[in-house]
Amino acid sequence: MTQNAYVGLGSNLGDRAGYLLLAVRGMLDAGLDVTRLSNLYETAPVENENQPAFLNMVAELRGSTLPSPEQLLACLLRIEYALGRTREVPMGPRTIDLDLLLVKDEQFNTQFLTLPHPRLHLRRFVLVPLNELVPNLVHPVLKKEVRELLAHTDDKAKVLRWQP
Repeated sequence: MTQNAYVGLGSNLGDRAGYLLLAVRGMLDAGLDVTRLSNLYETAPVENENQPAFLNMVAELRGSTLPSPEQLLACLLRIEYALGRTREVPMGPRTIDLDLLLVKDEQFNTQFLTLPHPRLHLRRFVLVPLNELVPNLVHPVLKKEVRELLAHTDDKAKVLRWQP
């Protein structure tokens, strides 16, 4: 049986598009089957607004046997570290940010990982690219399709398809 996972990618320092592509390459090099990528979207920062704009996208991972959610998270954290991610300022600027959004229809809650991502349904910069890939995907907790979450989110921030 094929299983899917979705990863949100973001960057707002340096060569933003380059960092996103390096992160995708890192996932491939780690043996993850990256099957689809959304377009790139430029978005304003959320919460800590005194920083450069982000480029965001979503990657779909697919396989008959995906690593466990904890293993996926560990892989993403290694990629962030390799690409110079630091965590000095909460919600601050970053070369790369990799968020595990969904793994199959699993619900998961530990000290280190919550699935689905607890703010997924609140953020247009995640919902727009996720909707591009899987508009009919049902959120396992809220029981609504991604397209519905996007249509009803209170977040009105502009999420614009990036034109280099």
